[in-house]
Amino acid sequence: MNSPNPVHVIPVSTAQHQEIFLDVPARVYAGDPNWVAPLRSDTIKEFSPEYPFRQYGELQQFIAVKDGEGVGRIVAMVNQRLIEREQTNVGLFGFFECINDVAIASALFKSACDWLRDRALTSVRGPINFSTQNSCFFLIDGFDSPPMVMMPYNPAYYLNFMGQDGWQKAKDAYAYHLPLDKPLSPEFEKGYNIACKSGVTFRKIRTKGDDFTQDAIAIYQLYTKAFAENWSSTPRTQDEFLEQAKSLQSLVDPDTFWIAEYNGEMIGVFMSLPDYNIALKHVNGKLNWLGILKFLWYRRQIDQGRVFAIAALPEFRRKLVPLGLIYLGLQGAVQKGKPYKQAELSWIYEDNAPSRKLIEASGGIIYKTYRIYEKLL
Repeated sequence: MNSPNPVHVIPVSTAQHQEIFLDVPARVYAGDPNWVAPLRSDTIKEFSPEYPFRQYGELQQFIAVKDGEGVGRIVAMVNQRLIEREQTNVGLFGFFECINDVAIASALFKSACDWLRDRALTSVRGPINFSTQNSCFFLIDGFDSPPMVMMPYNPAYYLNFMGQDGWQKAKDAYAYHLPLDKPLSPEFEKGYNIACKSGVTFRKIRTKGDDFTQDAIAIYQLYTKAFAENWSSTPRTQDEFLEQAKSLQSLVDPDTFWIAEYNGEMIGVFMSLPDYNIALKHVNGKLNWLGILKFLWYRRQIDQGRVFAIAALPEFRRKLVPLGLIYLGLQGAVQKGKPYKQAELSWIYEDNAPSRKLIEASGGIIYKTYRIYEKLL
């Protein structure tokens, strides 16, 4: 760090700093065939003063600059909801990107940790972008293929950064690969029939107008209940959830997105999306007029999807609602005219034995591993 061209880590405080922050990933991943650039407009929105996280959280962005160019970035965050839930003064780091230089990475971590320490926090966990219901994890195994939609990706050398800087494993999670050319076990159709006989009804998500908004609100309420006890999890505000839901509204395939109801109340959901990363890979993070044209062209190549949640209220799991949802979701994916050849089910914590057992029974095989780290301040 005392070289003729020193690196400076500075807090983001100007529009110029923000541009440097946004430009860092393009430098880190230059030439990486698996990287999919995040939409620049989405990242800008996440750091606007109006973003809902600001209602209950505080953050500070940092950039590492060398010769006037960004070579790394990090964000330190205080999620007050997480602190209240865990009764622990834990801070977060996220949005980390860095060129392959341990000294620069350590300087970024130090800046983030010092900022958190100044706010009386005693430990730090990450990478977590605001909460685990948003983007989180470093990929630690499975670098040979691109990430599916809304999943993280990073260089393998990040693992060395964490080891060199004294970070410890907090928890791992898995992504499962599921080929769709093999028949599903008959137990899933049997589970669907049992759920129906118990009075549960199933339908596809509605994707138009007020009907979509009503379904999104019900999914938010169900999701918040079903995952209330998840490790390091804090519920997003309804506004946060709806903002993301509306950004995905036109991308949903209703044939692979199923809802379970009982007496008119939503009690389960099978949430999936086509893997739009296949198209987004070609837009370089910018949905301008050229990016939109490229997106529309390359979306025709999408032949896989990601299942990102299978949720059911606890009292309905005994009625085999999860099996019924998986049966319908996967049947919808392989019906005539659908392009899907494979699916990813992600992510599932390593210690979530019931979900792992269910996914493995459906034919899923672990093919990527992710990790959240932590350390004392």
